[in-house]
Amino acid sequence: MKAGHVFVEDVKDTMVANRRMAMSMNVEVYSRHLETCRVTKTINRRPGIPPRSYGVDLRNRRCDCRRFQTLHYPCVHVVASSAKVLLNVEQFIDDVYTLEHTLRVWENKFPVLPDLSTWEVPSTTFKLVPDKGLRRNPKGHPQSSIIHNEIDIREKSDSKHCELCRLACHN
Repeated sequence: MKAGHVFVEDVKDTMVANRRMAMSMNVEVYSRHLETCRVTKTINRRPGIPPRSYGVDLRNRRCDCRRFQTLHYPCVHVVASSAKVLLNVEQFIDDVYTLEHTLRVWENKFPVLPDLSTWEVPSTTFKLVPDKGLRRNPKGHPQSSIIHNEIDIREKSDSKHCELCRLACHN
């Protein structure tokens, strides 16, 4: 904070990357008064795939990619559109990401826990009963869990066959 840094380092690095990527965006301003834009990526897009476009509403803090609403700091589309409308993009970063707010969270002292022997532990009011159907068989071959249908059923013959000629007349 003494060096003049305002935001947490991760957000600061992301904003630098977003500013770099925002240079490859084409921004159409729909309403300067309502601060709405349409942002389309024009450079480094794959051939044959049409460019995706995202609607940005700076006044209501919304972008169609939903990163802006989820993370509460500007996505690349918001950075591009705020540069086009000549707004400071840092006003869209939530106060949670400021160093001052982060230090305020960690300035609280955590209370020391009392001795473990003085804790009051309530007695259990329920009995844990294991489900025996979920247990594995401890010995023997594993049991198959296949559900058999008509294809798996073999035709059974009553007579025994000879192992050499496979005829039922003798064995």
